[in-house]
Amino acid sequence: MVSPIIKATGIDKYYGTYRALTDISLEVANGEFLALVGPSGCGKTTLLKILAGFEDLSAGSLVIDGEDMTEIPASARPTRMVFQKLALFPHKTVAQNIGFPLHLAKRPKPEIDAAVRRMLELMHLKESYLNRYPHELSGGEQQRVALARSMVSQPPVLLLDEPMSALDAKLKKSLQAELKHLHRHVGTSFVHVTHDLEEAMMLADRICVMRAGKIVQLGEPSEIYYRPANAFVAGFIGDTNLLPAKVTREGDAFRFACDVLDCANPIMAADQVAPGVAGGAEAALMIRPEMLRLLAPGESADCTITGTVNEYFIRGASIQYRIAAAGTEIVMDIPGTSTLPAKQGDPVKLGLALGDLFAVEA
Repeated sequence: MVSPIIKATGIDKYYGTYRALTDISLEVANGEFLALVGPSGCGKTTLLKILAGFEDLSAGSLVIDGEDMTEIPASARPTRMVFQKLALFPHKTVAQNIGFPLHLAKRPKPEIDAAVRRMLELMHLKESYLNRYPHELSGGEQQRVALARSMVSQPPVLLLDEPMSALDAKLKKSLQAELKHLHRHVGTSFVHVTHDLEEAMMLADRICVMRAGKIVQLGEPSEIYYRPANAFVAGFIGDTNLLPAKVTREGDAFRFACDVLDCANPIMAADQVAPGVAGGAEAALMIRPEMLRLLAPGESADCTITGTVNEYFIRGASIQYRIAAAGTEIVMDIPGTSTLPAKQGDPVKLGLALGDLFAVEA
């Protein structure tokens, strides 16, 4: 990675005897959008607070914008943070909230006014909002004001702690698009903590999956989604099917046996097997729901699954089926149609391409 804006090396964090972070090492490039995801208590917000300077690290080192952050307080770091609860000043107007960081830096008033108006335009806020107070704004407008305040001083790094978690689904989608646009426009490096896995896939250049204070996998969204490091990552990022199997090495490839699948040639290439899978070991075959399809009578596929429809959910653009097959529930997503291709209790046959399978540790 060329010129990382953030370089964390071997970071540990203890609260008394409790170890919240263990040997965290990662780099964030200039202008990169990194998402931190993981279950509650995995340490992602603790890591964000260490980057911001609100928590001290117990061991390791942290360099931001070429400077060691060990003795640098939060107020002097080249970072800004957008909090989950936004923390807008209720007694200040929109203009005063946005311009507050520049006011603290004692910038001239004409410069502050010009910067505030630029941010207002960038965040698609009306000029008439300048004299309003936070309680006079909608949730989405407050969100935009918080983002504008964090970006007005053009920090090298923006840290976001689940700022959209309390918004309704439609507004969240709109602000996700705004956030992506903002990132591309300003070129600042973003580090974004989120529980919304779809949000991480949509926005981030890379995703860091954490569990129990450790980094489990760090990679591009497509790598995390289609080539997870293990069953935890596979099950945590999006819906998936994990089918019990036994995998054995056969030359440069791997042969698998799975009670749920009927495959004419059950052989996978080496790049379809996670590094942690040892030949002859119990494993799980991952298949994403959208890679399955309903087969018409007489239609064939590399591998098939025979089962019965347990339930279905109409989502508009797609239909999700849950199918009982050999004691396992299979999740399948197909494009939405005006007529249901199968209903509850119907026998069905599913097809998939051999190349869409990926083996992970059980």
